[in-house]
Amino acid sequence: MSQRSALPGSLDAGVEALLFAAGEGVPVERLARVLGVSLDQLEAGLLMLEERLQDRGIRLQRHGDTVRLVTAAEWSPWVRRLLGLEAQARLSRAALETLAIIAYRQPITRPEIDAIRGVNSEGVLRSLLEKGLIQELGRADAPGRPILYGTTEAFLQHFGLTSLEQLPPLESWEDAA
Repeated sequence: MSQRSALPGSLDAGVEALLFAAGEGVPVERLARVLGVSLDQLEAGLLMLEERLQDRGIRLQRHGDTVRLVTAAEWSPWVRRLLGLEAQARLSRAALETLAIIAYRQPITRPEIDAIRGVNSEGVLRSLLEKGLIQELGRADAPGRPILYGTTEAFLQHFGLTSLEQLPPLESWEDAA
């Protein structure tokens, strides 16, 4: 393996520079390899960066083993105005319900979603796939090999989350119901 030169600054600054330049999610293993650090060291750098960005206009977003820089949710109206983007279309109650089921139970199949909702979810799933809020994760090892669904980075961005861990505890939803 080639000899890596010392980082020109702090690890969190290096992570920030690489994520900014990438402009998209980067697997943590790739970041560690590029920076020449262990996964534990990289995780420490990610935590430092996350802390440093708390009161800034950008956030560190985690989705699975991927991280990226995103606009802080509270600044999204101004970013949309700057970029001339239309306001995001509102999601229907059925779409929100289906998204919540997927977010908390992923990976999950359409028959499982249908059983929870009590109605056919095919159209809602198609719409959420088109919007990029959910994705196909593979197929279940069950009769018919149904498709497994999960949320995407776009889901996190749409709801201003940096990770799925920011979802409210499921117990609080069940108590409210």
